[in-house]
Amino acid sequence: MKYKDPKLPVEVRVMDLLQRMTLEEKIGQMTQIERVNATQKVMKKYFIGSVVSGGGSAPAKHASPNQWVQMTNKIQRASLATRLGIPMIYGIDALHGHNNVYKATIFPHNVALGVTRDPNLVKRIGAATALEVRATGIPYTFAPCIAVCRDPRWGRCYESYSEDNKIVQMMTEIIPGLQGDVPPNLKGTPYVAGKYA
Repeated sequence: MKYKDPKLPVEVRVMDLLQRMTLEEKIGQMTQIERVNATQKVMKKYFIGSVVSGGGSAPAKHASPNQWVQMTNKIQRASLATRLGIPMIYGIDALHGHNNVYKATIFPHNVALGVTRDPNLVKRIGAATALEVRATGIPYTFAPCIAVCRDPRWGRCYESYSEDNKIVQMMTEIIPGLQGDVPPNLKGTPYVAGKYA
């Protein structure tokens, strides 16, 4: 199958995969569900493309990083067992550290970090968060929130670094912290949270 051949151009692989997919598979791939609903049966039956652990969503009370890895691997195995073997994407709310994980490092929310006006600090926080997220087998976070909150009635103002767009822009240094610094030569360098493979 062309879509599984890494030597072929991405465009060729994508077109081949899309032509093979049923409407149900396409809908499933555009669907994200909460972790509590991501059973092996659901992943296989509905071809789910993405799973999220929102605030407070953990595999068990006081779950260890190993339990998180086992959970994400189990969900991934179900996705890979579908007709086309498309892997799911797992994401987690890690807006102020890996806050869903028991004994993980918790940092102040963005609104408090914005007050520091210290881009180097948020970059280090991003790196620490990435390390802890990857230790649980999760490849990406729903962070950071790079919003400029000017209306305190918005329920997520605490996720904004400031109502001042210049401060918010300074604090985007968390992104290279989460992803790792861009290498001088990008060719052949996969980009993953906090580490280059």
